[in-house]
Amino acid sequence: MSKNQGTQSPNPAADTPQPVAMLAPEQVVEQVRALRSQIAEITPLTAKQKKALHGQTHPSSEVVQESINVLGASDGTAQLLGKPSEEVQQMVEESNRWTAAEAELRTALDGVSGANLIRRQRIALVTGQAYNIATQLARDPAHAVLLPHLKEIKRLKKLKGRKKAQPTPQPPSHGLVPEHDVSMTQR
Repeated sequence: MSKNQGTQSPNPAADTPQPVAMLAPEQVVEQVRALRSQIAEITPLTAKQKKALHGQTHPSSEVVQESINVLGASDGTAQLLGKPSEEVQQMVEESNRWTAAEAELRTALDGVSGANLIRRQRIALVTGQAYNIATQLARDPAHAVLLPHLKEIKRLKKLKGRKKAQPTPQPPSHGLVPEHDVSMTQR
């Protein structure tokens, strides 16, 4: 008898990778909300706030590191700032780690957005084909039941194609610029 018969798992099925269950959109929403509630700092910004922050100059990583070295070399600088070099270094490391998380979330969002764009394109293709087929079939009186549906589709397409009327600005009746506009032109 050979002692080296190999070790076999008592449950070979446990060694086989199991397929991951795919999530429904509602489950994704639920899990994203749960994840969001577990993140310590989430700060939604308006477009104006983002623009203002992006507009500021950000020092290079070398300048940041050398500035941290200044805090470490000078107790007076760290005391006046109220931030020891270790705390600032930790802020940098945390920002770098969250940059990786941000990239993963952005990649996931881009993937979901792309897949949904493809879904909508497929829907447009299938529904367009259905309309074209129904139009051809409706020529035969045996398929007259399609006529009201085709008529409704035409009506809806016509409505979608219309542009909403823009209200035309009314000129002042006296021909002068309104007073609140005068102040704007005097700046």
